[in-house]
Amino acid sequence: MLEPRYEEAAEFIRNANAIVVTAGAGMGVDSGLPDFRGNRGFWNYYPMYERLGLSFIQAANPEHFENDPHFGWGFYGHRTNLYRETIPHLGFAILLHWIDQFNLDYFVATSNVDGQFQKAGFSEERIYEVHGSIHHLQCTIPCNQDIWPNNAEYSIDESTMRAQDVPKCPQCQRVARPNILMFGDYSWLSRRSAIQEENFDEFLQLNHDQSVVVVEIGAGSSIPTIRYLSEQLGQQNLTTVIRINPLEPQIRAPHFSFAGGGVDTLEKIHKFLK
Repeated sequence: MLEPRYEEAAEFIRNANAIVVTAGAGMGVDSGLPDFRGNRGFWNYYPMYERLGLSFIQAANPEHFENDPHFGWGFYGHRTNLYRETIPHLGFAILLHWIDQFNLDYFVATSNVDGQFQKAGFSEERIYEVHGSIHHLQCTIPCNQDIWPNNAEYSIDESTMRAQDVPKCPQCQRVARPNILMFGDYSWLSRRSAIQEENFDEFLQLNHDQSVVVVEIGAGSSIPTIRYLSEQLGQQNLTTVIRINPLEPQIRAPHFSFAGGGVDTLEKIHKFLK
């Protein structure tokens, strides 16, 4: 078996002008967050939904906010509380250290809605949240195009997965929902994410002729948005992808493939950058 190319990957980071961090659900695993891989993975974390016979896709359906908002907010209120309490893992600090140590221009593109990159100290202006953020709300209808911070408090009865209270739209007083792209979603307001995408595109243009390293962490193939993005970036001249994934690390040469967790792999690369 070939030895992992940690030292070689480290040299690409050392010599880069810019870094793009692309992150999927696996990025949060080292912080103790679930990635909901398959129904069994979802039910292991939320056994109450197994008793109700609901999959992750069914629990995350936007129809609940119209038909039974207290049930809809049972799931998303619980997740809001979880993400607020979670402390970002060491991998975030390692990435920020590289950015500072080598004076790297950077951007983050993530399918995660948990806000962990902002919490870890990454600039809000340098993050593209592809599927939105649980820390922002919108009207369920929606009656307007407003998106506002999620400052509501959530008390959840975990035996029924129902929220005691639900946030309201300040304009029409109907139920508000998270500004997240859900399954079968036709009312998600994408304006906030679209502005972030414009900022990301501008970053890519500015670094078009620079040496760029893409560090992809925990992006699976079940919802392959982030994997495709990394591979698309990797087709550009002077761009190298470092894919970190314990189960699906495969990527074509000359890019790097590491079959491991985020923190463990970043630490092993970091040893060659001290």
